[in-house]
Amino acid sequence: MIELDGAAGEGGGQILRSALTLAMITGQPFRIRNIRANRARPGLMRQHLVAVQAALQVCGGDATGAALGSQELTFIPGRVEGGDYAFAIGTAGSCTLVLQTVLPALLKADKPSTLKLTGGTHNPMAPPAQFLQRAWCPRLAEIGAHIDIRLERFGFYPAGGGVVEAHVEPCAVLQPRTWMTRGERRAAFAEAFVAGIPGRVAQRELECVRNAMNWSEEQLLVRGLPADQGPGNALLLTFEHEHATEVFTAFGEKSVSSEQVARQVVQRARQYLTSKAAFAEYLADQMMLPLALAGAGGFTLDEVSMHARTNAQVIEMFLPVRFRFERQDGVESCTVVLR
Repeated sequence: MIELDGAAGEGGGQILRSALTLAMITGQPFRIRNIRANRARPGLMRQHLVAVQAALQVCGGDATGAALGSQELTFIPGRVEGGDYAFAIGTAGSCTLVLQTVLPALLKADKPSTLKLTGGTHNPMAPPAQFLQRAWCPRLAEIGAHIDIRLERFGFYPAGGGVVEAHVEPCAVLQPRTWMTRGERRAAFAEAFVAGIPGRVAQRELECVRNAMNWSEEQLLVRGLPADQGPGNALLLTFEHEHATEVFTAFGEKSVSSEQVARQVVQRARQYLTSKAAFAEYLADQMMLPLALAGAGGFTLDEVSMHARTNAQVIEMFLPVRFRFERQDGVESCTVVLR
């Protein structure tokens, strides 16, 4: 039984999600205490509970402590089974974080799988669906994992109601890969999504992006959505490079101006662009587990967060690998090797 402290390092939900994924893949049970201890509302929130329930369905395992607010969980995995699954979060809790928990495990199934999730698709503290589609899935394909994600309906915080569907092909062996540079830029554009709020909000956000990035009108896209998918607003900046694509996101909120929303996402994008890194912080975090399953590989990244270091510690408890974070010539790198 692997023992985990949910208060260690970053102390958030990633410790639980990575542990669930790795337990399903390796067959090793675990016990985690102090779940999300460093959050304002510790314990299992709705999206974390659904991730546990999804893992149990996918592998036919057993768990104790799987309840809202629980700060301790014991998880005993069974065998991962491919098939058709549907999970309802029931709130604006993140569909994408639940997907990232179960998708890597389903790569090890004996047949293809389809997952349909309802809940939040665009909310703070989680990657939007477009991030998975544009940034994460293409990099997974380069190491042999083929996952197709479709966004059927937007679900903004706090109402939720979004729908995402994913199709997973089995993959017996993942291939090691390194991404040391992002390569030449192929495209860059901004999208302002609005649902149930005035279109001028999107126009103001995009005007701020235009001024900050010196972009042309063709790079600024208003994406109007049906009002019943809102109210909600998300501003996405997408940068497609030869070897990597990044998606940066900010969300409209009450009492936050359109200009403030735009400045948030521009600042984060500029940090990445001024670095020489292949990946930004969030994509780096989410490629660590797949590369560990491949047994080797690495990438450069613009920031080594506590989130990444904590994730590395969890992965190392389940798999015979070691992560190395180094800084050379002003660039951060992450390398995974067999131990």
